Amino acid sequence: MWSSVIHLSPAQDLTPKYSNEFLSIGVGARALGMGGAQASASRDVTAAYWNPAGLMGVTHKYDATLMHAEYFAGIAQYDYLGFTTPIKSESQVAVSLIRFGVDDIPDTRFLYDANGALNYNNIQFFNAADYALLLSYARDISDKLKVGANAKIIHRNVGKFAQAWGFGLDVGAMYVQKKLTVGLMLRDITTTFNAWSHNADMVRDIYANTNNEVPVNSVELTLPRAIGSLAYDWNLGSTFSLLTVLDLDMTFDGRRNTVIASDLISIDPRFGMEVGFKNQVFLRAGASTFQYVRDFQGERSMNFMPSAGLGVRLNDRFQLDYALSDIGNVSDTPYSHIFSVRVSLEKLEEDFRKFKGWGQ
Repeated sequence: MWSSVIHLSPAQDLTPKYSNEFLSIGVGARALGMGGAQASASRDVTAAYWNPAGLMGVTHKYDATLMHAEYFAGIAQYDYLGFTTPIKSESQVAVSLIRFGVDDIPDTRFLYDANGALNYNNIQFFNAADYALLLSYARDISDKLKVGANAKIIHRNVGKFAQAWGFGLDVGAMYVQKKLTVGLMLRDITTTFNAWSHNADMVRDIYANTNNEVPVNSVELTLPRAIGSLAYDWNLGSTFSLLTVLDLDMTFDGRRNTVIASDLISIDPRFGMEVGFKNQVFLRAGASTFQYVRDFQGERSMNFMPSAGLGVRLNDRFQLDYALSDIGNVSDTPYSHIFSVRVSLEKLEEDFRKFKGWGQ
């Protein structure tokens, strides 16, 4: 599930690791309630994250979503804000801001005063936070083909100790064939980088006394990945609706603990479904993060992360969504409650789009 990275520094080899993990969590309670299977299903402002081509399914002039979630029993705060609007009949733009942070971390470096006595007044606090700004553009190529792209600006900081800036690009496409939508999302197509700078003087003495390596400036390279997706909107009449989605998250950085794994490619599936009642109330369920785990007896079994959600469309302008999910760890991480609100203003005229879109 996590993006792979290569660290480059004078003291390190080219070893694959993980980077920008917060960008793999996902946005929107609707999507997370469906297990994150969205690369062919998202047709609102959150499509800027999942697949920007889906922005062409937005049916209002102004569409915005705000999401808040807490992870690790409230230790980490996860927030998302997105906004989109059309600029022409065949194109759409969006801006998204994502923050994942742990706030008020105690800095105990000066807990002992010059006389060796404890002085709790000397404890200071700092934040460790990751930010991402997504600038998105989508365009209709025809009635059936939609395309989009993201430019990502990433900022990560650990108080005054270290910070990083990064930049990356995503591209996506959707092909619509009646009730079936095929999606393809290519993340970090140019390899996303984070350039880290460390204030080593602040920790040099402490690291030396504890036999830890003093951090040095470095660059992280996040390798590309691809997500293929199928969504099918079942025809159940005017009262009920059913949407089913399958995503295949493909990485190319070596063998991973996924259902399908090889030295060339690893594939992690995600499943999601949404049942609607009169386009007003929605029940959702999903499954993701399929992994092989071993028990104390060494027996290997398949494990996965289930999720569920509920959505209520109050009227044509407001929708509330809730999801029960977690950050993707299938072990002891407690489940998290995720809330989001969507505001849609000024419904577009039926003949506004040059090409056909999707119904919401």
